[in-house]
Amino acid sequence: MPGFLTKNGTPIGPFGVMGGFMQPQGHLQVLMNTIDFGLDPQTALDAPRWQWMHDQTVQVEREVPAVTVNRLVAAGHQIVVQPEPNVFGRGQVLWRNPETQTYVGGSESRTDGAMAVW
Repeated sequence: MPGFLTKNGTPIGPFGVMGGFMQPQGHLQVLMNTIDFGLDPQTALDAPRWQWMHDQTVQVEREVPAVTVNRLVAAGHQIVVQPEPNVFGRGQVLWRNPETQTYVGGSESRTDGAMAVW
């Protein structure tokens, strides 16, 4: 499950999304949300997810905007809106800001979990 993010050789922190076939797809989505969209760990984990199943079939969470679903359909994908959130993995993230030396974390809202410090 675990991944570890670095930036220019500087450690940022551990993260992971478990869930079998969803695991690498979840890792990619959390990293994309963090790096490309600048989301904090909790928001990156809470963002709607998708899961490639086979061929052109993609499952999406019901929270994925209709405009996104419509664009995927128009591009030739077969979209299945999955009402069950637990098929999209469960993750945790802990990042360290190298400039401030502070930590920020997040824990999956789709299931039990918590981020705690001491």
